[in-house]
Amino acid sequence: MDTDTDDADHRPSSLVRRAEEVEYEEVSAAEGLRKGVLVSDADGAPHFAIRRFTLAPGAEVPRHTNEVEHEQYVLAGEYVVGLGDEEVTVAAGDALLIPAGTVHWYRNESDEEGAFLCAVPNGDDAIELVDGSDD
Repeated sequence: MDTDTDDADHRPSSLVRRAEEVEYEEVSAAEGLRKGVLVSDADGAPHFAIRRFTLAPGAEVPRHTNEVEHEQYVLAGEYVVGLGDEEVTVAAGDALLIPAGTVHWYRNESDEEGAFLCAVPNGDDAIELVDGSDD
């Protein structure tokens, strides 16, 4: 049995997805938030998915948690990210780690669209909206 051949037979294929090939959809939880899946398990990526999000001027994403971690890289614009009890303003070139279970949210107070890449592990991810009150 040739293990190199077996390993080669199970390797994912390389992929180049051009920007014009990415389809964007509105995210139902937040008006003004759009998502395009750049690479995912549907493409044969065994471990991670990369998505590109855009956040329109004035858009807000409600407080929520995810079961999986997020790594994000800000591509454009400037917007506020809530992380637990803290709010930070991020801009192009900034990177974030949002551990699984962390309450987080987004708010674009600028006149320009924000955009970011988000990498997540493949598999199921439960998103839970969190009540924003301090009760």
